[in-house]
Formats: sequence, C-alpha cells, structure tokens
Amino acid sequence: MSSPPQPTIRSRIEFWQAGYDTVAVDPRDGSRIEDEGWDGQMAMDSQSLAADPYVVLSALAVNSTRLLLGTSVTNPYTRHPAVTASAMVSLQALSGGRAVLGIGRGDSSLAYLGRAPLPVDAFERCLMALQSYLRGESVPFEALRWGGTDAPSVATLELHHRPEAAQLRWIPEDLPKVPLDVAATGPRVIAAAARTAERVTFSVGAAPERISWAVEQARRVSADVSLGAQIVVIPHSDLNQARRFAAGIAAPLARFSTIGGQTVGPASKSDLEIFEKLRAHYDMNRHGRAPAGVLTPAFLDRFAVLGPPDRCVERLIQLVDAGLTRFVVCGALGWTDPREERVSREILVSEVLPALRVAV
Repeated sequence: MSSPPQPTIRSRIEFWQAGYDTVAVDPRDGSRIEDEGWDGQMAMDSQSLAADPYVVLSALAVNSTRLLLGTSVTNPYTRHPAVTASAMVSLQALSGGRAVLGIGRGDSSLAYLGRAPLPVDAFERCLMALQSYLRGESVPFEALRWGGTDAPSVATLELHHRPEAAQLRWIPEDLPKVPLDVAATGPRVIAAAARTAERVTFSVGAAPERISWAVEQARRVSADVSLGAQIVVIPHSDLNQARRFAAGIAAPLARFSTIGGQTVGPASKSDLEIFEKLRAHYDMNRHGRAPAGVLTPAFLDRFAVLGPPDRCVERLIQLVDAGLTRFVVCGALGWTDPREERVSREILVSEVLPALRVAV
C-alpha cells in the first residue's frame, strides 16, 4: 500500500515593499506599513530620482518595531563601501537589528552621473570588502579601487604613522551583523552574490521558468543563501488596467535582463524580441516609463503578476514552490490613474498578501 502524499513544507515568506517614494518622509509611516502586513520596507538609493535612503529608513525605524529596513538598492560607487557599511550599522543600532543592506552594480544612480554599472569582478571585490566592514574587520586600502574620488593617496602626507587599512572600530560587540542582500540578474552576478552574501534578490521577472533558472544558478554555488525576487504585483479585476499600471515598473526591471548586450535567462522567441526592443528603445531620461509599443499584453502577463487576487496568489505560490522565500513587491508608480492604483494597492494588502500567507 503506497504512502499518502506528504504536504509541502515551506519556509516563512517575507514580503517587502519596494522603494519608498515620498520626499517628506513621515516617521508615522513605519508603523502604518508594519500594520498593513509588510515584513520589510525598502528605500531607493538614486540621488537624482529619490530622497536619501538612510534618512528615509531611519525615520521609518522610529515608530516601528518589527519592520525590516533596506536599501533598494545602493551601489559601491556613489558611496565608498566603508561609508555604506557605517550608515547601515548605524541603522542597525537605531532599529534594534532590523537593517538589511541591499546593493547592486549601479543603475540610475550611476547613469545620472555619466557612469555605467561596475564590472562584475570589481563588484564582487566590493561585496567582500563590505562583508569585512560589516563584521568590524579591517580592509587594506589596496583591496579596493574606488572610483568616486581623485584625492591623492594618504602616502603623500608627511605623517610618521599613517592609516594602512579601513575599519569600523566602533561597532558594538553585541550588535548583530547587518545581512548583505545583492540584487542580481545575470549568472555571473548571481554566482558572486551567492558566494559572498546572506541574501540574493533576483530581478528576472515572474515567469516560473526564469525564476527556476535564477534559483538554479544560485544553488550551484550555495545551498544556504536566502533567495528572493523583485516581482511586479498588480491585482485588479480589470486585467487591462493592471497591465497599464504594470508597464512603467516592468520596463526598467525587464531591461536588467538585457542591459549587458544580450538577454540572460530563458526566454521564448517572442519574449526575446521584446527584451531586445527594450534594450534598443528604453530612455533613461524617462526612467520608469515604458517605451511605446514595446511591451505586449502577453509579455506583461508573464513578466508580472497581474489580474484578480486569486490569480495573483496562484502565481506567487508557483514562485514559492520554485524556491523563493522573499518577495520585494513592486507596485504601480502613480503615473496612470492614481485612484485606481490605490484600489489595486488596497487589494494587495487586504486580500493578496493575507491569502498568500495562509497558503504558504
């Protein structure tokens, strides 16, 4: 007699809300976001497009008690890794251990300074240095080539004893280490993240085959690293409305899969054509707005999670079963129909997230 099928055992899922988009941050928002059922809140680090994330996250820490707080995402160029580590450890102390350092190779923050993302090898060296800083270890100056300044070497100073390494000497011994969370799309960045960080957050869309591919890339390197993904989730009874709301945020996220000159991850012939058109037509001067005529309804239905609440829950469960334990939920940007976008957000927090928690 065969044994009855065993129930699927899943880890607890974290739900993060992507980039805080209000300039005048209200400390009361921390408790409000927490009460809505979010586990974490991220703040965008792109100096030309958003308020400073460390000011935002510190304010949100004041009136919250459980809410995790992270950058989405910072980079190793606009701030030296030692400076980033110092800011995050300060947030860790202020929040009672709720900080998460989200970092990537750089996108809009660098583009608006006339720079491209860091090469993968240089990025991984920065990740290793960051981990050392976060642990309170010293990092020799020559370990990093940081391109953010033309200041001469300290060796040019007439000093009898000069510093030879950078170190955060003030970290309290009982303060938990800030976890490092790397935003990753291509296989080389995913592998580097899995080697060095506690967390990897994919940006490959919501198609199950693309998530499964990304999970496989990470698991080849580490069995223990926590896996999450940035996912566009727009619940709405009108699927066409949901697609319209999703296009603005789906476009820049989809662009990550093709920004290096070729599309990474599995893609059908029709999707591959769309990725390539997106690379050719995306306008960084209109960042967050989809180029006209590029994203088709069928592509949006695969790349994002759209439609009625039960359909959204079903899609997200598929991604949990593919190996994710964390969602960074990207919603509408407020540029289409703000009233209807608010309706979608209310459905998300009142129906989709509670139902998904019950399901997993």
